[in-house]
Amino acid sequence: MLIRTDPFTQFDRLTQQFFGSQGSASRTIPMDAYRAGDEYVVQFDVPGVARDSIDVSVERNVLTVRAEHTASPADDVQVQVSERPRGKVTRQLFLGDTLDTTRVAADYVDGVLTLRIPVAEKAQPRKIAVGGVQQELGA
Repeated sequence: MLIRTDPFTQFDRLTQQFFGSQGSASRTIPMDAYRAGDEYVVQFDVPGVARDSIDVSVERNVLTVRAEHTASPADDVQVQVSERPRGKVTRQLFLGDTLDTTRVAADYVDGVLTLRIPVAEKAQPRKIAVGGVQQELGA
């Protein structure tokens, strides 16, 4: 199992979208997640974020992604429209015990942070040999 969702985080995200809240509170990062073979792939949208402002960490089974949108116009300009989010964004995933959190790989291309989380060796399917004594039929 990859993720146990936090309903309160989802509620906060919907509230921000509905009311247009862009306050100083940290916002969540939109993501997609899917399984591909023996790993889970999680992609986070963080456009306009510098690679060195992205922080990915795992503590116990909680994976945390933090980033900061720092681009702002110069002091001597008049802003006409400002709709792009600024400030800190964060997202936490509660990873299942069947994932190998020691081998998480991260890549950042074109504003998308991609994490690859392998399924732990102990959780992968395996064949079990059936033992016993073979008996002859019709004897």
